[in-house]
Amino acid sequence: MAELKIYKIGGGIIDDDTHLSDFLQDFSQIRSKKILIHGGGKGASALLKKLGIEPKMIDGRRITDKPTLDVVTALYAGLLNKKIVSLLQKYDENAIGLSGADGNLIQAVQRPVKEIDYGFVGDVEKKNINISLLDLLLKNGYTPVLCAITHDKNGQLLNTNADTIASTVAEAAADFYDTELHFCFDKIGVLRDINDENSLIPRINHSDYETLKVEKIVADGMIPKLDNAFRVICSGVKKVVLEHASNINNDTKTIITD
Repeated sequence: MAELKIYKIGGGIIDDDTHLSDFLQDFSQIRSKKILIHGGGKGASALLKKLGIEPKMIDGRRITDKPTLDVVTALYAGLLNKKIVSLLQKYDENAIGLSGADGNLIQAVQRPVKEIDYGFVGDVEKKNINISLLDLLLKNGYTPVLCAITHDKNGQLLNTNADTIASTVAEAAADFYDTELHFCFDKIGVLRDINDENSLIPRINHSDYETLKVEKIVADGMIPKLDNAFRVICSGVKKVVLEHASNINNDTKTIITD
């Protein structure tokens, strides 16, 4: 099977124009087929506050009421997506920006209310990824750039965790490609001490992960990232990597193993 590399960016990378531009220039030099998936970074919370809407997060996941959905849709599917696509065009990467609603790319189900009401948040499954559309675009020389907005096929847009989208797309693609999933953010990988870049954990298996959570070394937004990583490594994805967005061409990173 052909090789496919899926990169997800978020956090401080999206929020810093210089880091984003540098990453996209490096990304454009990757010769294999590739997909880029982006979240909203800290910009979403900053914009919400500017508009008088208090951001609400639980365990790294955003509570999305109707006003929040409108704002994140405008930011994720609009400004950020097109900014990234235009920068990739600058680097001669023929990118095409898409939300989950475009081409029925990612159909989601609104998360049911249990202990927490997440609002207009969508959950996705491998079977609801339109992998044939992605395959068509990849085979015709396009690089898909996906934002974190999905839809429910009934006219409702939904906010979906970008790590989850990246993981589910990787699962679907693994049936057709030798797939690698790369989570790129503003740290060199998983650190024992968040303030010490010399404390990199180069490899983590599932047992290690459970211990790291108990010890509170892994917490907040890193939890959904690693939850998704371990799910996909057991579902046919060849490799899962956590790395700094400026390190995609070197070996300083954390590799997830089963």
